Amino acid sequence: MQKSEHIVSYTLDELEEMIRRGEDRTDFARLDKMTEEELEASIDFEEEGEPLWDTIQIGFPMPKRQVTVRLDPEVIDWFKAGGRGYQTRMNAVLRSYVEAQKKAS
Repeated sequence: MQKSEHIVSYTLDELEEMIRRGEDRTDFARLDKMTEEELEASIDFEEEGEPLWDTIQIGFPMPKRQVTVRLDPEVIDWFKAGGRGYQTRMNAVLRSYVEAQKKAS
């Protein structure tokens, strides 16, 4: 299990084991009985935020490509100081820059 502030991540094996032990806290029977309107009304948009429909991706993203890039040591150290996933965060920063440039042109 990996825990980061409010987000907890489990592997598929961990989830299957939790379900097998009866540790699943989701009441799927109750959810199945709810209408779409009830489901929509149950979402706390103030806490969760509104969906960003223009950023939703349908299907699977393209696989990432490995490249060699030279970066300033301070940049690498700053991202690494944030812990695991620093390359993913670097990619997110670059992606947001690309999206901003696309919108600007």
